[in-house]
Amino acid sequence: MDLKHRSRGITDGRDRAPARAMFKAIGFTDNDLSKPLIGVANTWIETMPCNFHLRRLSAKVKEGIRAAGGTPMEFNTIAISDGETMGTEGMRASLVSREVIADSIELVCRGQMFDAVVCVVGCDKTIPAAAMALARLNIPGLVLYGGTIAAGTYRGKDVTIQDVFEAVGANAAGKITDAELHDLENVACPGSGACGGQYTANTMSTVMELIGLSPMGFNGVPAMDARKDEVAFRCGEIVLNLLKHGIRPKDILVSAAFENAIAGVACTGGSTNAVLHLLAIARESGVPLAIKDFQKVSERTPLLADLKPAGRFVAADVYKAGGIPVIAKRLLDGKFVNGSTPSPKKRTRPLKPQGCRSSRRRIVR
Repeated sequence: MDLKHRSRGITDGRDRAPARAMFKAIGFTDNDLSKPLIGVANTWIETMPCNFHLRRLSAKVKEGIRAAGGTPMEFNTIAISDGETMGTEGMRASLVSREVIADSIELVCRGQMFDAVVCVVGCDKTIPAAAMALARLNIPGLVLYGGTIAAGTYRGKDVTIQDVFEAVGANAAGKITDAELHDLENVACPGSGACGGQYTANTMSTVMELIGLSPMGFNGVPAMDARKDEVAFRCGEIVLNLLKHGIRPKDILVSAAFENAIAGVACTGGSTNAVLHLLAIARESGVPLAIKDFQKVSERTPLLADLKPAGRFVAADVYKAGGIPVIAKRLLDGKFVNGSTPSPKKRTRPLKPQGCRSSRRRIVR
């Protein structure tokens, strides 16, 4: 297969000398331009912890692409924080942002004629938007989630942003003092990463692994865990393998993959926003999917994980227990998912899980 199946149109031949001159102005060489051009869609933004660390991960993705024989070209798009804008007029921008993000990724990849793309995502709408763009483009590509935030600690207990929202109500009711609310606010979000429970971001992260657009085991590595750099680097190898084997998003986004994704939402007690996003991704993929399908899959799928907001544990605990691969195996063993659906990682080295038996018993039934 011609690995420069699209980018030859922008880099090769006498007529493209002006384009090459412009690429060389920013440091690309003839050798760089002779390789497949791989877009790196980075949703970094300096307004929220969810996406704040993505510059670091994007740099590792680019290192991995170069090591695997491609030439990365990074570009940026936008994001809106649901958690920060909730209760304000800013929340009206949230769902609109999904369409803007999808449009911008599609537009740059089409305009720059990239051969493949890695989408580095974080907060809620960036994840489904990346999947929608991949489906529209149908060029080899994958989604890497930046990872969950670590849990905060308050009076010896793990806390998340959910606890802060609940504390606002407790303070209004006179159950806790202003000082106590402020103390909780100061420790609930200890660093970069998306909200720690099985809220929309971690739900859609789970969806991406089970639907097959993210390598199994990669998304669940927490944002500030040292292994996140490793998996980001490995995405370079994976996207080049997808390109070499001609594996495109619509080869992965089949009907059974959507059912697997719905099962992943149901068994983890995930956000119902997944309905909204999976319907949109299915439409872009040309896969028939209706609200009744969510009910059908949910009714046959057991609740396996004890996660916030309804449960006790946070997304980082899932990683300690072995990650989404453990949940996927339980679903597979129970015949609640289809194990034959394509995945971007089936042609690459496996990621060795980090697990502990005690956590596994407590978090995943």
